[in-house]
Amino acid sequence: MNTRSMARWKQRTLGRAAARLAAAGALAMLAACATAPGQAGLRPEGTGASPYGQFLAGRAALNAGRPADAARYYGAVRILDPDAAGIVDERAFVAALLAGDVETAARLAPTSETTSPPNLSLSRLVRAVEGMSTGRARQVRSLLTPESAAFPHRAATALLAPWAAAMAGDKEGLLVRPQSPGDRMVDVFGLLAQARLFERTGRLDEAETNFKVLAGGDSPGQVTVLAYGGFLERRKRAPEAITLYDGLLATDPRNSAVKAARARAAAGRAEPQPTLRQGAAQTLIPVAATLIAAGQEQMGLAYLRLALRLDPEQYAAWILVGDLLDGDGLAEDARAAYARTPSTAPEFTTAQAKLAWSHQRAGDKETALRLARQSAAGGDVDAVINLSDILRANEMFSESADVLDPVLASSPPDWRLSYARGVSLERAGRWPEAERDLKAALALNPDEPELLNYLGYSWIDRNENLDQALEMVRRAVSQNPRSGAMVDSLGWAYYRLGDFPQAVTTLEMAVELEPGDPELNNHLGDAYWRVGRRDEAGFQWRRVLTLDPDPKIREDAERKLAEGLAPPPLPAARKP
Repeated sequence: MNTRSMARWKQRTLGRAAARLAAAGALAMLAACATAPGQAGLRPEGTGASPYGQFLAGRAALNAGRPADAARYYGAVRILDPDAAGIVDERAFVAALLAGDVETAARLAPTSETTSPPNLSLSRLVRAVEGMSTGRARQVRSLLTPESAAFPHRAATALLAPWAAAMAGDKEGLLVRPQSPGDRMVDVFGLLAQARLFERTGRLDEAETNFKVLAGGDSPGQVTVLAYGGFLERRKRAPEAITLYDGLLATDPRNSAVKAARARAAAGRAEPQPTLRQGAAQTLIPVAATLIAAGQEQMGLAYLRLALRLDPEQYAAWILVGDLLDGDGLAEDARAAYARTPSTAPEFTTAQAKLAWSHQRAGDKETALRLARQSAAGGDVDAVINLSDILRANEMFSESADVLDPVLASSPPDWRLSYARGVSLERAGRWPEAERDLKAALALNPDEPELLNYLGYSWIDRNENLDQALEMVRRAVSQNPRSGAMVDSLGWAYYRLGDFPQAVTTLEMAVELEPGDPELNNHLGDAYWRVGRRDEAGFQWRRVLTLDPDPKIREDAERKLAEGLAPPPLPAARKP
């Protein structure tokens, strides 16, 4: 069986980004303090109740990505030594914000003119959001002026300003389109905010002009399609809204939010107009997503917390919060965030899938499978696909394949679904069916390197169709020359064809790219043996045993260490 390729599949399914970056940009400057040796795991019980010990513990927790713990430690400093409040408040401000306690963050926000411009800008933004959330927009509007904003907070400040104006009753200010020279995000979402506010003031023709600009073009985004569709629904133009939704579903057929909008429009239930707080919250989410995509994940988390302070029912934001917390190792906090999404929300299937995978990564396979089965019981396609993935991760390969049968039978051709079922069938030992699915997937997407490599390596490992498989894995490697797994497939093809010197050269490259992979080292040992480098072969096989191989690879390496290799078989089945 294709154990190495399956390991790659499982790694991609289970994998998370390696270590998340520490605070970046202004937030890094605000919270920056290098953790002293030995302090990363400092707890109150290890430091006593001294203010300084609590301060060190808070600093370590914040640097380690545990803002809730940091906020608790800094709060303890203020209680134990009120005179130290000035020292800890800026760090406590950051900790409270990242932990989602925006009310406390606003109270602790620095206001001194000696504060750096980016930090002072973030402080103003937090205080403005808190005021908008508590009905004090008139008092906080001055915090959202262009001159008060410093990078990287200019976009959020500009985008929130018209919503604050609307809350304050400024009928002229609310229609001013947000501007930030050179910022494409402000251009797009500023136009969207203006469209929504035009609608609120009854300027419907101007609103529709903006919506049409945003939803036009070859590939309009989900946010703009849903916004324009909602506008059309409220104007009793449901057929036009359905056509708009269908256009996006043609390229993204499983988009749950758009599917829900289409069903609502078809049933004649127009989407309610967003409240001012909802509109303001929705404005912040794309800013947060942009920061996260740029690697400034703590800043993105801070903006998500602000959006949720404005509207706690922004479930897409809760899911993003869960992802960030999960990536920082805060599994329980992440699960609490995912669990905020109710079953009535379009995002529910996504939230449940992430909840299930959180338990899977923690080793609680029973809970992961239970959640995945419950979610899939309703027949939702994405939920069924997620169940198949979790079954595969738990090596329940036949069931993983079988649950996809109705999806493949009822859905438009999709190479990803055929590939997924093909992998499960191959691992279940049902090769003829697996080969059929993998070929079908490749016919739909003939240049996909993962497909080329998986089917190619499967043939190579079975000593079948070697010339065709060699060409396939060459194409895969040309697209991913830094993939140790794909380079290994190419080396193993040379090995099967009897070109052992070339196999050695290629497999050495593969092991250099992924030195910790037991199967790659095992293959290299075989190639060394065939060219007469017996000592090096033994070294590689012994190394395999140190790399936590699966039982099959371990047994193979141990047998070869005891007996060596038999004479090589003649290459077989070389015809395409």
